Amino acid sequence: MAQIKIDTIHDAVQEHYGSIVERVQQSQASSCCGDSSQSAAADCECSSTLYDPQLLENLPVDVTGLSLGCGDPVTIAALNPGETVLDLGSGGGIDCFLAAKQVGESGYVIGVDMTPQMLAKANANKVKMGVENVEFRKGYIEDLPVKDNTIDVMISNCVINLSPDKAAVFADVFRVLKPGGRMSISDIVTEGDFSPELQANMDSWAECVSGAIDAEQYAGLIREAGFVNIEVVDKVGAEEIIERKDGMPRIYSARITAYKPK
Repeated sequence: MAQIKIDTIHDAVQEHYGSIVERVQQSQASSCCGDSSQSAAADCECSSTLYDPQLLENLPVDVTGLSLGCGDPVTIAALNPGETVLDLGSGGGIDCFLAAKQVGESGYVIGVDMTPQMLAKANANKVKMGVENVEFRKGYIEDLPVKDNTIDVMISNCVINLSPDKAAVFADVFRVLKPGGRMSISDIVTEGDFSPELQANMDSWAECVSGAIDAEQYAGLIREAGFVNIEVVDKVGAEEIIERKDGMPRIYSARITAYKPK
């Protein structure tokens, strides 16, 4: 994919998520999914129900109101105290804060996001909650601002589908993970491909739709990056979080795990 195409997609995604922060500040509710013509409050319902309610206890609405994912990668990651966790596309920080609870004071969580408004909101939430073992960094998930072989677990929630270069994402995750490290991903995948016309629709791409790829191709890119023990934990229809329109392939929310060889 040409560089200008990558930049175009990055710009569209940044604009979309920056506008979500502004809408949340007005309504305290939103979601990455759903028609942009819907109200922010109505959009939020599809992602707030993806977590066990007990996990969200004691989290302020500024955090839960920016829950923009399609699943719960933290639970399937089975985090352990003392682990270092990396969250790709950390947004308002919900998965980072959930992970921070599980790794404890001896662990550490790094969130990476390219949208300035999201980073500002996440850092404000961090201060409000008094969390010490979380850090948010500005960067692209294709070129992570993280040192080699320093991460135990990478988590990501409905973000990699937004990348215009998914092979680069998995290659860079492989670089930063420690030998034996693992990935825990919730993401949107398809059964089949979008037409070139739909893929060129930047609004649809930014809403977690036309950037999604076939599940087998997705797993293949992970394998090509060097990962082993790749498993699709489950794959369920995503009709509740993404409206399927004419000409679209079947769309799923999938949970995927994989390991960097020891």
